Amino acid sequence: MTKTVIESPADLYDLVGKTLGPSPSMEITQERINQFADATGDHQWIHIDAEKAANGPFGATIAHGYLTMSLAAKFMPEIIEVRGIAMGVNYGTEKTRFPSPVTVGSKLSATGTVVSVEEASGGIKMILRIVMQAEGAEKPACIVDAISVYFPA
Repeated sequence: MTKTVIESPADLYDLVGKTLGPSPSMEITQERINQFADATGDHQWIHIDAEKAANGPFGATIAHGYLTMSLAAKFMPEIIEVRGIAMGVNYGTEKTRFPSPVTVGSKLSATGTVVSVEEASGGIKMILRIVMQAEGAEKPACIVDAISVYFPA
């Protein structure tokens, strides 16, 4: 586990092209999948019916793609900390992909590569390509370009 700590948003420019992390891993539990299903109303059997999913294409229930993507919000502060800010805001995402499913019990961790940094509306906008990988999986579970804007203190 490696977290990069920078003292001001202006220091983000020095990180362009650099890969940060990895984060600590976290287990994807059926409870978390069920909570996400309840929060979104997506109760497709592949996510919540363990018995049926055991005989399905993945041999177990799988996390929703959007659940996996949403974990970028958890992993991001575990791989980078930007100090000297009044606030940082989530500005959106780009180029989200789900190359492989996340079966229940998988342990996910993330790395991030700073794709770009530029001035934006009184702050500094960073695009961080977050790659979430399940332990032992051949392909990443999710790749998402997360956009954040940091406003200096």
